[in-house]
Amino acid sequence: MKKMTDLDAFERSTDYSNYFCSYGYLYHQKEMLEDTVRMDSYRTAILGNASCFEDKVVLDVGSGSGILAIWAAQAGARKVYAVESTSMAKFARQLVEANGLADKVEVIQCLAEDLELPEQVDLIVSEWMGYMLLRESMFDSVIKARDRWLKPGGALYPSHARLLMVPYKTPIRAKKVHEYRNTMDEWSSFAKTMKERHGVCVDTLTQSFNEEHQLYFMRTAQYTNAHASQVMGPPIQLYEFNCATVRVEELSQLRVDFSSTRQGQAVFDAFCGYFDVDFKGCPSDPAPVPVTLSTAPAGSEEANTHWGQQLFFMPQEVKLKGSDRLEGNVEITRQEINHRLLHLRLTCRVVSGNSSTPIVDNVVYNID
Repeated sequence: MKKMTDLDAFERSTDYSNYFCSYGYLYHQKEMLEDTVRMDSYRTAILGNASCFEDKVVLDVGSGSGILAIWAAQAGARKVYAVESTSMAKFARQLVEANGLADKVEVIQCLAEDLELPEQVDLIVSEWMGYMLLRESMFDSVIKARDRWLKPGGALYPSHARLLMVPYKTPIRAKKVHEYRNTMDEWSSFAKTMKERHGVCVDTLTQSFNEEHQLYFMRTAQYTNAHASQVMGPPIQLYEFNCATVRVEELSQLRVDFSSTRQGQAVFDAFCGYFDVDFKGCPSDPAPVPVTLSTAPAGSEEANTHWGQQLFFMPQEVKLKGSDRLEGNVEITRQEINHRLLHLRLTCRVVSGNSSTPIVDNVVYNID
């Protein structure tokens, strides 16, 4: 009987089924490779800063198809270690060989946490960002690789990250409200049928059914490709961190107070969450060509990314006038059942002069 390896056990794990397995398919990699904002940003950050990569040892964490490793080698890296946990590693090797870089790029199939290297590295490149920046928790693996393999003072690409949100007006909320109400009407008909035809009263379940569908329709973040014309206020920065110094513990539970003022009138019915990352190099070797990859609501379809944005619906439309101020706090934590998914807890109010009107109070949204 074949002996089970660590990789075999990993591929049978719940974490593999819930998260890693989809990255082993070429269709998923193709979707990311077709994201021109993502591709152009990383290509410029690496090849546009070739002097930072020349004759360096580079580690690509979560290499996928190997595209970042290939660019690092093309930028002049002496050696590139591309670690990929899924079977995509075999396709990455094919691409590396087909592009004549097998002498520089070594693809290693294993978890980043289990990686063994013969040397420390000068740079780490990784495309670790998920929806709302932190969904998927992949940056945990980058941090562990950073702490173990990056030389003191080494660089990470990207180097900095920001999580933001804006007040937003969307027709999607009204559609969700309509779907929720129809679902509850259907439940009422169902309950009546259960009583009249089957002689069983299910009214005791109505509240639980209602809560279940409130969560599904109104308190689960909605993926969208947001348009800049529907943004109803200035960006609210929720969190910013330096990839070279942030700790896993900081990212597993974030809490921030916010205050934002818009001049003039506006109506919004959701908050739209997104992220930016910067490629600045490091203090000892700053990038000559700094690059920012932004997933902010765009003004054209070409500027959309595969990450899109996340919408968090308000209970009702919110009208802002004059110099009304939005105040509140956001807390982001990991879900207990699946740590790669998130909860966002939101409290927000409108402050107008000396009065304050609550919008949401301690409402928890799922980011699934």
